[in-house]
Amino acid sequence: MMTSFFDQFASPSYLGIPLIIISTALPWVLYPTPPSRWINNRIITIQGWLINRFTNQLMLPLNVGGHKWALVLTSLMIFLITINMLGLLPYTFTPTTQLSLNMGFALPLWLATVIIGMRNQPTIALGHLLPEGTPIPLIPVLIIIETISLLIRPLALGVRLTANLTAGHLLIQLIATAVFVLLPIMPTVAIMTTTVLFLLTLLEVAVAMIQAYVFVLLMSLYLQENV
Repeated sequence: MMTSFFDQFASPSYLGIPLIIISTALPWVLYPTPPSRWINNRIITIQGWLINRFTNQLMLPLNVGGHKWALVLTSLMIFLITINMLGLLPYTFTPTTQLSLNMGFALPLWLATVIIGMRNQPTIALGHLLPEGTPIPLIPVLIIIETISLLIRPLALGVRLTANLTAGHLLIQLIATAVFVLLPIMPTVAIMTTTVLFLLTLLEVAVAMIQAYVFVLLMSLYLQENV
């Protein structure tokens, strides 16, 4: 029973072909493409308005140099939200519960921000490793601590997204299993548990969107330090 709870996080395959490729490519098919006409329909208008609002909010603390990342960060935000939301549907696979995929997003983007900082403003980028006014005896210790905190940033991004989604999926499956077990024995308790399951599902919908936003927001903050 305990091992079956984690089977939902195993990457599915068919005839030896990993289906994670399809699950990561599917979200882009679901979005409507703008037509060539000047007047769009309501869905595309709302979609464009939401994307513009999010992009403006995300690029607000960045200078002009950081605005080049608007397309990358906005696309990543939409992609993560769509994958997380699709993973809440029954009999679906959530690719963002895989730490390898999340690290594949976090590590290259974090490394790009560090390289940009070292190339454009190396003095300021290295100055983040040593706070101003540090006592001389604490300088070596603080440099080591700040270097470690800098290096674990991509790991923290990937683990945060993976842990939150994995915990939510496990909790939903545990409560759903309890409902099926209690239904023939104690129907009243099963109905109350079903209410808890419904509220938890709503919470997981919010978590799926918030975690995608937090992932991109932290990446933009790392970018803000280096541009």
